[in-house]
Amino acid sequence: MTILCIPPYTKAMKKYDVLVIGSGPAGEKGAIQAAKLKRRVAVIEKQPLIGGAGLQTGTIPSKTLRETALYLYGMKQRAIYGFHCILGKNVKFQELMHRKDTVVHRQMEVIIDQFTRNDVEIIYGEASFEDAHTLAVRDRQGRVENYQADVILIAVGGRPNRPSEVPFGEPTVYDSDTILQIDTIPSTLTIIGGGVIGCEYASIFSCLGTEVTVVEKQDRLLTFADEEIVNSLSYWMRQSGVVLRLGEEMERIEVEHTGRVVTHLKSGKQVVSEKLLFTLGRSANTESLNLEKIGVKVGKRGRVEVDHEYRTSVPNIFAAGDVIGTPGLASTSQEQGRLSMCAALMQECPVSGPSNILPYGIYTIPEISMVGETEESLTKQGIPYEVGQAFFNEVARGQIIGDIYGMLKLLFHRENRKLLGVHIIGERSTELIHIGQAVLSFNGTIDYFVNTVFNYPTLSDAYKVAALNGVNRL
Repeated sequence: MTILCIPPYTKAMKKYDVLVIGSGPAGEKGAIQAAKLKRRVAVIEKQPLIGGAGLQTGTIPSKTLRETALYLYGMKQRAIYGFHCILGKNVKFQELMHRKDTVVHRQMEVIIDQFTRNDVEIIYGEASFEDAHTLAVRDRQGRVENYQADVILIAVGGRPNRPSEVPFGEPTVYDSDTILQIDTIPSTLTIIGGGVIGCEYASIFSCLGTEVTVVEKQDRLLTFADEEIVNSLSYWMRQSGVVLRLGEEMERIEVEHTGRVVTHLKSGKQVVSEKLLFTLGRSANTESLNLEKIGVKVGKRGRVEVDHEYRTSVPNIFAAGDVIGTPGLASTSQEQGRLSMCAALMQECPVSGPSNILPYGIYTIPEISMVGETEESLTKQGIPYEVGQAFFNEVARGQIIGDIYGMLKLLFHRENRKLLGVHIIGERSTELIHIGQAVLSFNGTIDYFVNTVFNYPTLSDAYKVAALNGVNRL
């Protein structure tokens, strides 16, 4: 571990032990961790509201909208995920966002309360580096003040990629931030990109009665996920009316004088819709930090390069969260922020398990979640594995809640029976996944589920059903 040599301060300015740029998931948890280690900490936030994109424009708003749609239109009592819902034509999109505002406001209160209880100061303004220990912060009135710290954490997050060939200036073309400002629910919507964001919004708008077309250049959606689970998701998306244009790539986008959006594909096809959502890629918010001045290495799309401790090429400067790239999850960003401050402040902190046991949650309809290896990754590694499956129609709780199409899938080693991966599609999969994650973290075997008593009736009981199914294949 590198020992920091701190030069003497030469100018009269406000001094801290740790400065954190950004108040999103990575910045929040990094600041709290540093404060718990008895350091004087300040968080610098460019926006007038704290919480970053995850709270203000991304994770929390989109997931709250999803739950609103599920609740209001009877999806909780669905037979086949309730895809037969139709909205009145006069319903305004912003009427559906009322609950989002309540949730965001409450979460902001929670973050501010945490900062207050841990004596973390909040400084509003845009930061840029003067040197490796000094930040110049410009407030909204244009006033500039300098701050110094022994350690600086870059947690400025990212934003949707906006290539010049996409006409974002048109009122009918959106990215994943601006889509939540849409005025009315469109009758038709084209989504460019079949990744996590694209699939989530396709599910939400389809539930709201929109005819959705997803354009994805890969041959399937969510290429990082288990193929069987993704095939099941694709089936249910099609059942809801979503048109999947797989293996197709956008060539150009044309906005007609009527406002209609025409997406021209390289295959010669055209997709016409009322609105368009572009969801391909994200860029880091590093352009105003002046990183080149202090020698911090930056890669593709402005992402900061870090080592395993989240240390940049400048020893006292760390980076965490979306600003360093994948996996770009709020949960992993929080942990990266925490661990970076443990490394920076020379403290022994509890560390995460191996990186391959990070859980993924995708809030499509139905939602899917995964942790550990996939069948594809195990096949490439030449690992002998077996599969255990449980369909929710075999589980009493699945019948009770009407989710008879969900599935839980366990992957385990044929020889030593060690659990290797868990994949779930269906109701509460993003909650259920943590049972499998816990077993993976202590290198447990499939027998853990066989020998464990689960409450009945619960969806968790699907773990035992899947384990017995897998053991019977040995």
